[in-house]
Amino acid sequence: MNLDEAIKSSLNEYGKLTCANAYKISAKTKTAIGEVGQRAKDLGIRISECGLGQFGNLQKGEYSKDAYLRLKNYLDEDNRITCKDARSCASGLGLKTLRGTIEAKNIDVIYCELGCFKEKRRTRLYIKTKTWMENQKKELLFGKGKTEVLEEIDRTGSIKKAAENLGMSYKKAWTHIKILQENLEDKLVETRKGAGEDGGTRLTPKALEYIQKYKQLQREIEEFANERFKELFLKGRGSRR
Repeated sequence: MNLDEAIKSSLNEYGKLTCANAYKISAKTKTAIGEVGQRAKDLGIRISECGLGQFGNLQKGEYSKDAYLRLKNYLDEDNRITCKDARSCASGLGLKTLRGTIEAKNIDVIYCELGCFKEKRRTRLYIKTKTWMENQKKELLFGKGKTEVLEEIDRTGSIKKAAENLGMSYKKAWTHIKILQENLEDKLVETRKGAGEDGGTRLTPKALEYIQKYKQLQREIEEFANERFKELFLKGRGSRR
């Protein structure tokens, strides 16, 4: 299926492409999200239901302190955050929680990745960090990607559904789990046959513990790195024009 077909087959009952469907198309067709937005525009198709709550009527969650601490790391001096940075904060929390927190803190979202709203760009500097675990052979074991796989399995109760939602094959998702289990020497998933609540795939308590500890480590590293970055690079920058 090409990009045009993917867009046209994903329209809602009002003939619009929701923000959520646009990102799914981007993942499945391996097309940059900006290109999906531009192509929809070229086809005369409007984008609806912004995942970050900037337009549309998607339900907003309750304010979350954890979500705000993540968002705060990316806010500029005018309490604004880019669409890309805001979405990067959603892992483990969900966009619904992010929408509610953004509204509660009166945060403006700028530079929509789909091109729905644009602003004059101003030079911005910010730090990025990436944390992962390796074994003695320097092989990647635990990081953001594998954490997302486990969290999606926990949310959906299915390795297959988790893989589909993340835009990857079942084999790749299972490989992530297999590598983790072999190197950590712990069972991370339990699969039970049958329908209803007793069936499907669940994370073990040990898997949930690994997720919690990894996210805490990443959060603390990001907080320290951002504060130190501001001290070294941004102190006094706001007074220069």
